[in-house]
Parts: sequence; structure tokens; C-alpha cells
Amino acid sequence: MPMMSSRFSSAVLVVLALAAASAAEGLERAAIPLEELLAGTALGVPPGLSSPIADDEVLEVTDEMRAFLESHVHSRATDQLKLRELIEAIITTKTFTLTFDGRTRTASEAFRLRSGNCLSFSNLFIAMAREVGLKASFQEVDLPPDWSIDRDVFVLNRHVNVRIDLSPLGVHVVDFNIDDFRTSYGTREIPDARARAHYFNNMGVQSMQAGDTATAVAFFRRAIADNDREFSPAWTNLGTLYLRLGHPAHAEAAYLQALRVNRDEIVAMSNLAGLYERQGDTRRAAAYRRRVVNHRMQNPYYRFQRAREAYEAGDWDTAIGHLKFAVRRKRNEGQFCDLLARCYLAKGNPRRASYWQERAQQAAAGDAPRRRYSGPGEPRPPGE
Repeated sequence: MPMMSSRFSSAVLVVLALAAASAAEGLERAAIPLEELLAGTALGVPPGLSSPIADDEVLEVTDEMRAFLESHVHSRATDQLKLRELIEAIITTKTFTLTFDGRTRTASEAFRLRSGNCLSFSNLFIAMAREVGLKASFQEVDLPPDWSIDRDVFVLNRHVNVRIDLSPLGVHVVDFNIDDFRTSYGTREIPDARARAHYFNNMGVQSMQAGDTATAVAFFRRAIADNDREFSPAWTNLGTLYLRLGHPAHAEAAYLQALRVNRDEIVAMSNLAGLYERQGDTRRAAAYRRRVVNHRMQNPYYRFQRAREAYEAGDWDTAIGHLKFAVRRKRNEGQFCDLLARCYLAKGNPRRASYWQERAQQAAAGDAPRRRYSGPGEPRPPGE
């Protein structure tokens, strides 16, 4: 059964479905109280069990971290100089070698072990940036989905990076996965509680994968009840945990709650469709599967993939049709424009090809100046 975890060093394959069904179609079937779902009683979780990690531990700064900062960041420097020194100390020099291992860790754990995923390093950077007086916050990034060849699964990209407010100079973003980032991707600043929900959700997934049911429930409960009750991935993963352990009614209730807080929670929809199919409820399953097609066709990146397939098959007109839809949704996505240019060139229309090639070049040129981003090898903040 597909799970959802934040994409920080690896992606999660999930079955695609659209979260757009209504109560009129019979979604409100499960009647298990939310607090019962969060308690995990049906799974044998002891009452009142707490997660092994508390909220304040996620960004806790240790004495060793403070000593590191004192050695590498001048406390009386300007904010932009502090940022440059911090980036150089943590990311771009051999002073602090980071190793990506796919594990979610607190700031202090990432510092001590020098390893983790992108959320781990975002925790670390924000904790240290705030310690030296920088205005640092978390930022969610909408990375595009990547459909597989059979178009029944896609890579769900959930990503968080670091936003540094250097007013009046602007905003600087530190991203530990800078190679995959473009300014055309949607972003939004999020509060610490939302970032902690990401963290505890990931920890719940790790515990579920390790077979530690009680700890997984405790982490999902902390993600939801203590941080963000509208964080739909945690509700979805809680449902997956119930389903794996033979509690389909609880799983259904958790998936439905994920949809109540986020009608576009596609993994919950996919899991519900699979659940209904196994239960022989063909009407609900078919309704959700039909919405899969509609959802995919509204996604510009899915249309881009279909365009690539048509282009490779020599069907230029079909490819152009998909791409025109895609560029209406994402005007500044250079890869859409570039493929349009190649399609028109293949059709023998150099004038249109030249137009779209120019659009592709403009998109590429405009990707950098709007904000400054730092990843490995890109240390300089604005104003430097």
C-alpha cells in the first residue's frame, strides 16, 4: 500500500488518484472517531504513549553546535555576511562534510552524525541560522510529479527548503537539493508546526517500515494532534498502517479524514480506490479510478510526459496539443517551450520553432535572478 513521506533525499512511488469525490458518492461511510484513530487502540498501542522525540528537540541547539558557530560565524557581522559564513561552514567547504543517507533527523542529530536527508539538513541550517540571529523559516516546494511508463504510478515529490529573510536585500533560499530546483516551482513559507508535522510524519513512516507499530502511531499522532491537524500525509500514512495490520474500517476512516482536510490528497484517494476494489465495492472504486484520468489530464507535467511520448512516436500534432495545455498552466516552464520548439521544427515550421525556442531561453534566463539559491557550490547571498 502506498505511503507518503516528504521528498528530501528520495521519492516515494504512489498510485495516482484524484481527491475530488463528494459526500454524495458515499465517502462518509466510516464512522470511527478521529481520537480513536489517533490513539491506536485497535492496534494495541498503550494509552497515552508519547513519541520518543518532543517538539522542542527538533530544532534544539547543543553546546557543540554553539561552539562550531562561534568558530565560523562572526556574531557582529551583517546578516548577509553571517549567512555567507554559515553557508561556507556547513555546505561549501570541507569543514563540515554532509552525507545524504535518506534518514530524517533532528538538527542536533544531523550535526552530530553529519548525515541525513534534506529535511534533516534544513532542520540543522534553520536551527543554526536562528542561533546567530538570522530570520530563517521553512518553505514547502512543489516539485513536479514524475509518471512511470505505464502511467499508473508516479513519484510523489514533497520537498522543504530554507528561507532566509535578508530585508531589505531580499530573500535567500538554501536548498540541499539545488540541482532539482527551479524558481518556476510553487513555494510557500510554512510555520514551524507544519515543518514539525513533516518531520514527525517521516519518523512515523520510518517506524512503520521498521515494524514498530506503537512508535509509528505516536509519531503520526504528534504530527497531527500536536502540530497540524490538516497535514493530510500523516492521516494517509496512519490509514496505511491500519490497513497493513488488518483494520480496513480504520484505514478507510483515516483516508477519508485526509480528504476532508485536503481534497487533493491523491494518495488517500488512490488507497481508497484500492481498498474498495478489494472489498468488491466496484461503484466507489470505479468512481475514483475515473477521476484518476481527469486529474492526470489537468496536470501540466503529465501532459508534458504524454507530449514526449507523442514526439518520440513522430506524432507532432498530438504532442503540440498536450504542450499548449501545459504552457497555459505553467508559462515559465522552459522544458515545455523547448519541446514545442522541437515539435514545430520537426513539422517544418521554423518560424514557430524559433518563437518557442526564444520562450525557452527566456524561461531559463529568468530562473536565477528572482531569488538567490544556495546549494553545494553556490555560497553567495544577495548583496555580496
